[in-house]
Parts: sequence; structure tokens; C-alpha cells
Amino acid sequence: MLADVPLPPVSLPLSVTDYAFSLLKNLPFPESTTALIDVDTGDRVSFSELIRRSRNLSAYLQNKIGLVKGQTAFILSPNSIHTIVLYFSLFSLGVIVSPSNPALTISEIAHQINLCKPVIAFATKTTSSKIPPLRHSTIFLDSSDFHSMTTESVAELKPVNISQSDLATILYSSGTTGKTKGVMMAHRNWIGSITVAQSVPPSSATVAAAKPVALVVVPLCHVYGFGTGLMSLSLGRTVAVMERFELKSMLRGIERFRITHLSLAPPVVVRMAKNDEVKDGYDLSSLQAVACGGAVLPRGAIQRFSHRFPRVQVIQGYGLTEICGGVTRPIGPEDNRVPGTIGRLIPNLRAKIVDPDTGISLPPLNQGELWVKAPTLFKGYIGDDKATIACLDSEGWYKTGDLCCFDKKGFLYFVDRLKELIKYKGHQVAPAELEQLLQSHHDVVEAAVIPYPDEEAGQIPMAFIVRRADSTLDESKIKDFVADQVAPYKRIRRVAFIYSIPKNATGKMKTSGAWQWKIPQRRVIEDYPCAAKAPLTSSAI
Repeated sequence: MLADVPLPPVSLPLSVTDYAFSLLKNLPFPESTTALIDVDTGDRVSFSELIRRSRNLSAYLQNKIGLVKGQTAFILSPNSIHTIVLYFSLFSLGVIVSPSNPALTISEIAHQINLCKPVIAFATKTTSSKIPPLRHSTIFLDSSDFHSMTTESVAELKPVNISQSDLATILYSSGTTGKTKGVMMAHRNWIGSITVAQSVPPSSATVAAAKPVALVVVPLCHVYGFGTGLMSLSLGRTVAVMERFELKSMLRGIERFRITHLSLAPPVVVRMAKNDEVKDGYDLSSLQAVACGGAVLPRGAIQRFSHRFPRVQVIQGYGLTEICGGVTRPIGPEDNRVPGTIGRLIPNLRAKIVDPDTGISLPPLNQGELWVKAPTLFKGYIGDDKATIACLDSEGWYKTGDLCCFDKKGFLYFVDRLKELIKYKGHQVAPAELEQLLQSHHDVVEAAVIPYPDEEAGQIPMAFIVRRADSTLDESKIKDFVADQVAPYKRIRRVAFIYSIPKNATGKMKTSGAWQWKIPQRRVIEDYPCAAKAPLTSSAI
């Protein structure tokens, strides 16, 4: 476990923007260094421009629009360098940043707006129709007016006294385990995340001559993309963004802008591992590391990727919106060679494994619910005190709802969501284990396993399979393949072949209206040394 790192005194007035920009002043490169790249247009913004544009925008929003500390701004936009400038600008005013996914429906967006109660919205010309009338008119990020707001100085920015305890963001949970909730984070939470990012050694070997350039493909409205962009810029990395993911466009972007680090959802890593087009015709020699979050990759996909790209390290971690992103990650390149793990605890974070029925802490190698505590822990769910109270105990431990275990060296292994375990005749079956096994089959492209109601057994494991186009794989072959490798109570009892498994933007499986049964959130690991061999009794690690 790494030593904790000190945070700025909590009494010090400080915004996320002021803290991030203060760190940039100490970095050993000129202000003209590129901070942001628009992969689609090739536009670049230097670090000095980033600071200047965010301040110009802050002054405009403060003096011309009248935004004040404590109000909320709703952002509905695909990935853009403009949204990053906007985030820093709003932080400096003490205005709460609440970004959303433009792929959501009008009713889903209405629910989020009802939660955060914004006074203004920032959108694009294609997304603005989903936003109802607010106190101030919607500002279009893809307009010449917005460009002028960032590049022209129209007024003097009046200082705003921002406490670290002030609310900074309202991000939204994926909603895979219930209705979407608004997760409230303070400036202190994000300052804590940035501080830890500064202190943790790289989990991949870096080429000294290559300045890090991080391409963020995952949505900037989600904690994964939001945090990656914020942390990367604070570390002095160049951040490249794409409006929307398209494999060939991403590969061209890696080649053109000499991308060194990628942040991807699991399905993209799987495609890169299996698709021959990825290596043919593209120069990906600059690539050093691929970070994968939102769901955990099966080991087979990692092996295929590493075989195809032997110089590129795949970095997996575990995170939560409620803790500003990271909980565990590989600490140094050697951690990436530990099979099945999702890393070790990052500094300033505490965790323990708890018997979900008794609340008793369990020792290493025992499965139980993961509880975490940290300075980055969220303030609660907006407008939902009941949900907030349900997930926090009296000592401030957050109950993740994830079934995990630690080994004796402090590596974390994910098993499954507690609420998604299949109860078959009194036995507990982890869908993640069966999914990993199914995905190892040559003819299986994707797999999801769910509980299917059964009068006699209570629930039985049912598999949804996406098979290769030329495959003759049928239900009996799937059942036999699994039966040969698992205990009888874990066998697949029903199979459905489908064309695709619905996922959200971060790669988590989600419910689709066309599906008769819920496809739950899924993160998958394998080869963990904590299989249910010992009784559920943990010391905090």
C-alpha cells in the first residue's frame, strides 16, 4: 500500500480550477505546449490558451449572463475541447457542473434536470432540442458566439471565494441498478483526486523522449472520461478528444497525433484485439498504454491484445462515480503482470471486505462486499437522502454493492455485483464467472449471463450469446462447453442467440426495451485466488 499524500488545508479557499492551474505553473515545459487536441478537426489549444480561454469565458458568464456561485449549469454535448474549457470556467465561478450524455432520451434528461435544477444549459445545435426552457437561454458550444466568449476579453473577472467543501459537480450514475441518481462531489473531492494522480507512479513504462498524449474516447460527461481529462491536464499531459467513437478515425488519430495513452471502454479493446484492420495500414508505434475502465476485460481479451501489441500495456483499475473515479489501479508496471487483479488501493483510500449479512470485516482471501472510505468520497445523492443513508454507514464507509476480495499482498479481485448473484437451489452463482468462461470460446464474440426465474430452482443461469457470423454454435454446444468446466449448480440452463448486447457509453451492459429480462451491470475478472473456499469473517487494508 502506498503512503498517503497530504492535501491542501481544508480551510484554504480553493477551486478545482485554481488548484489545477497552480500545478501547471510548476511543470517543466513552455506555456505554448499543446494542452488540447480536437482529433476530428486538428484544432489545438496550448496550456496558456486553455487558461486564458477559461478566464475569458468566466468573465463573460459572470458579467454578461449573471451566473453566480451555487447555481448549476447543465451540459449536453458530445466530447469536445470546448466542454473542457467550459468545465474549468464554471469551476472558477463556483457554478456546479452537471454534464449529461446526449444519447439519453428527452424523458431521461428531464429526470436529470429535475434533480440538479440548473439555471442555464450548454449544448450543441443537435442536442439543444432535448433541453426544456431554463432561466437563461441555452448557449451553443458549436457557435461563433461561444468562440468569441472564450477568445475575447469583454470584462474583468471578479474574484469568487470558493470553499473546498462547496459543491463542484453533479454526475450521474449509469442507472444499471435502478433509476439514475445524481452524485454530488465537492471541490475537495476533485482536488483530492488530482493530488493522488500527481503522486502515483506510472503503471506503464514510458518513453522519456515521448511527451504523453492521452486520447479520451470515453464520454467526458461520465466520471471515467471526466476524471481522465481533468487528471491528465493537471499532470501536464496533452489531452486529445474525439466527438464520437469510430474505430478507423481513432486509429488515424493515434497515428497523426502520436498518441501515447488511450482511455477506452472494454468493447473497444476487444475489437482492437480481434480486428485485423487495427494493425494493417496504421502506424501505432507511439502507443504505450491502454487504460480500460467502466467494466473489466476478460483475461482472454487481454492476452489477445498483448499478443497483437506486445509493447502496449493494458491497465485495468476499479472505480466508482461516488468516489471521484479511482479506488484501485496497478501501482507500477509489474502490477500489470498479476493475473485477474484490478490493482491495489491508491493513496488516501481505505477499504475493507465485509460480510454483507453481518457487517463483520473479513480477512484476505475471503469474498464479501467491498466498503471504501476516502477524502474523495461524494457528498451524497442529490434529492435522495434515503439512497444516501442506505449506502453509507455511521463511520462514513461507502457500501459499494460489489462482491470482491483482497489477496495477502493487497491486490483487489472483483467477483460480481452482490445483487446480481444467481440463487440456484440455495447456491450462489456469479454471472461474471460464467461470462468469462463463455467468452473464452472461439466462436463467442460476446456473452451475458442473467438470472432467469424458475419455479423449482428459484433462478437458473441463462446466457445471451453473440456468436461469430460463420459459426454453427448451437444451444447444446454452449451447455456442454460450460458443463465440462464448472460445478453442476453453475451450468447454463437456457441460451438465447442475439445480434448484440446493449451497453452504455462506458461499456457496461444495460437494459434495453427490446429485452424481456434485465441485462445487469457487469464487470468481469478471472483467475482470482479468492474463490469461495473459506467462510465469509477483514481487517481494513
